[in-house]
Amino acid sequence: MRLSLRQLQIFVAIADGGTTAVAGERIALSQSAVSAALNELESLLGAPVFDRVGRRLVLNGSGRALLPPARALLAEAADIERRFRIGHAAQSGEGLPEYLKIGASTTIGNYLMPARIAALQGAGVSLRVDLRIGNSGQMVAALQRLEVDIALIEGPCHDAGLQVLPWREDELVIVYGGRHPHSAGLRAGADLRQLRQARWLLREVGSGTREAAEQALLPHLHGFAEVMELGSTEAIKQGAAAGLGLACLSRHVVADLVALGRLEYLATPLPVLSRQLWVVSHPGRQLSGNVVRLLEMTAGSCDPR
Repeated sequence: MRLSLRQLQIFVAIADGGTTAVAGERIALSQSAVSAALNELESLLGAPVFDRVGRRLVLNGSGRALLPPARALLAEAADIERRFRIGHAAQSGEGLPEYLKIGASTTIGNYLMPARIAALQGAGVSLRVDLRIGNSGQMVAALQRLEVDIALIEGPCHDAGLQVLPWREDELVIVYGGRHPHSAGLRAGADLRQLRQARWLLREVGSGTREAAEQALLPHLHGFAEVMELGSTEAIKQGAAAGLGLACLSRHVVADLVALGRLEYLATPLPVLSRQLWVVSHPGRQLSGNVVRLLEMTAGSCDPR
């Protein structure tokens, strides 16, 4: 077999980076070595996989067909390496902990995963976890580049070639702060007209938190009169507490400031709001038992949900 994993790694790096120079920086190769490997790959396949558009390399039909199986093969190879490193440690008595790389969107990473990781380690599991946090789109991209083993996201994944499974439901609540200019009236609740006319604090486009809020609210409100974009979930929470506007966030996110009296739940005629959280992985990568346990555990407990 003349096709190599290294060639596929270079092909995927070019697909992600758009140029041989960017791909070389990502995988520590010179631009000339990347170009040579791409030429060899296209020669072996008997077809070009990129269209040359100016200085950029854009996937053509053959490249788009190659990308999902190439990612799956690289993921499976990485999984084999990880499992055999763990097996060697067990046989040699080194007792090395399993090393998990988890990508999580902001709400999940900041408010759900730390307690779950602590609970699993508290159960005596030898485990090292690197938790990477960003918006949902960034975490799916990190998974595609094999920088994380799984991605836990708040919005649906639209990328082809990945396995997407529902994880758990997350309740959404609408909150406001005591410094809101209409706080006195809001304590009696808000009708649909008031909700439509309010200023809403939302994340940037591409964030699972933004997508979840829009999916929960827009079918009822049919639009927002005013939106203020803030770059993090924490900024939205603090902005709502400061009276900047209304926010629709996970109950887990706002629980601390509600307990302190800095935020209040807003009563509305809307139905109970919730969103689906998702687990995204490569079809070629088998999730370890500890990953499965981590996803099943409740914070502070060793029992499955």
